[in-house]
Amino acid sequence: MRSRLNLVPFALRVSNAMNIQDFLSPNDVTIDLAPLNKQKLLLQLANKAGSPLRLPPDNIFTELSKREELGSTGVGDGVAIPHARFIQITKPFGMLLRLRQPIEFGALDGKPIDIVFLLLLPESAKGEQLSALTCVARKLRKPSVTAALRKATDAAETFRLLATE
Repeated sequence: MRSRLNLVPFALRVSNAMNIQDFLSPNDVTIDLAPLNKQKLLLQLANKAGSPLRLPPDNIFTELSKREELGSTGVGDGVAIPHARFIQITKPFGMLLRLRQPIEFGALDGKPIDIVFLLLLPESAKGEQLSALTCVARKLRKPSVTAALRKATDAAETFRLLATE
């Protein structure tokens, strides 16, 4: 017979799990963005994220570029999850973008990407970073979810599709 003490850590892990709505708002979803290439996409992401975070877009672009130099954040099946950490922010921040046309991104499977989830995280919260990345990756690795995101007709529908648990 299992003791109740053995169940407590599991219950705590479940209750502390992040949801996408914890770091993505409907206002941070854009569809039909048309960057020409990976660098232009990263620049557009930096410019869009700079204002709500009160960070210079150049700093965001630099950190995203540094992360991409370590290895592509294109995870496969047309999805990329560019991410970086910043000392100036206190909680995770996300943006979801659906591109008008897929672009080459150096993804792990060699396929172009058309769904992008930008994730900017506090420098100090290593566990929170893993939790947020895991949350996004789990959702976007489901073919049914990415197919629905590609068919969504507007940003509100796109948000609802991703935010439903």
